[in-house]
Amino acid sequence: MSLAVDTGKYGLKVGTPGLKSVGPLAFGPEGILFVADNLQATIFAIDVRDSGVAKVPLSINVDKLDTRLAAYMGCSRDDVFIRGMAVHSPSQHIYLSVMRGSGTAAIPVLFKVGGSGSLSEVTLENVPFSQTAIEDAPAEADARTDTRLVQGSREGEVVTHGPNSYRVTRDRLRTVTVTDMAYVDGLLLVAGASNEEFSSTLRRIPFPFKGEMLTNSLEIYHVSHSRYETASPIRTFVPYGGNKSVLASYTCTPVVHFSLKDLKSGTHLKGRTVAELGSGNTPLDMVSYERDGQEYLLVSNARHPLMKIACKDIDRQEPLTQPKEPVGVPRQVLPQQGVGRMANLNASQVLMMQQDEAGNVNLRSYNNAAL
Repeated sequence: MSLAVDTGKYGLKVGTPGLKSVGPLAFGPEGILFVADNLQATIFAIDVRDSGVAKVPLSINVDKLDTRLAAYMGCSRDDVFIRGMAVHSPSQHIYLSVMRGSGTAAIPVLFKVGGSGSLSEVTLENVPFSQTAIEDAPAEADARTDTRLVQGSREGEVVTHGPNSYRVTRDRLRTVTVTDMAYVDGLLLVAGASNEEFSSTLRRIPFPFKGEMLTNSLEIYHVSHSRYETASPIRTFVPYGGNKSVLASYTCTPVVHFSLKDLKSGTHLKGRTVAELGSGNTPLDMVSYERDGQEYLLVSNARHPLMKIACKDIDRQEPLTQPKEPVGVPRQVLPQQGVGRMANLNASQVLMMQQDEAGNVNLRSYNNAAL
């Protein structure tokens, strides 16, 4: 079976993508991998030339992924920062965006994890690719920041608030130009920050990268903060309901519904806040899956447990518009601990990156029926 990408169809040309940083990942048509480079405010579309096809649904159980990545790159575990994860559906190979080190000396690397747990670097020399610049990205000199609570102890500083202590980092807006991505019906959905006064932005970029980027500034009601907000970017989102809607979450942790139906570029889009997962927290990832004919969403968090929400409850939830309101849609706390990034490994399993009490990062897959 041939899975060769039609490079001409997608406007790809052979060369070496000049990545300076790697962040969120998403797969598009025919296994093309989208890679966000926030340092350059650019998104790359790369043919990773993955021709594998899994004959059966795989299960994943990889211990100490971060230690193995450190050994591969010749650095300490504390210098390994996993910035994105995506699954190539035909092969069920797992792709990771990793920064080796931090600051100006940091080096971007893409990795592939095979079904047996094998680890290999994704070559970026002489590969078909294209790229598009994000013209409305915050300038490198933009002093505005957005606070993010972090999982583990490799980033940020400890902040004490009353009886609670948090580890937080204050991200310059340029570094959150792209916070999450998803490919839907010929469009790459891109959440993040812009250079506008209302900096929270949802972009829709036609692929191939030939059409005009469509943008909408965003506004939400933040129950914990008791106000409407337009500055903080979406931290993670997931399309659901036949890709007609998006569920997004922000730091401190409002969960917000946005409709993609009849969305016009350049307009100000007000979301419907449907849940409040609690302050002092940043959502890490979201994933949609089906069980017993129903669609559910999982939300992983820096300080709160893994939570499960039924999509049918989202659709009938009235908007939360007052401070100290009830927490919104019902949610169920799941037992999986230390969950960070997530993805659909296949139609029957959800892949989770989990950090244990010793700080090790492990990869585990869970059957949908058990979630």
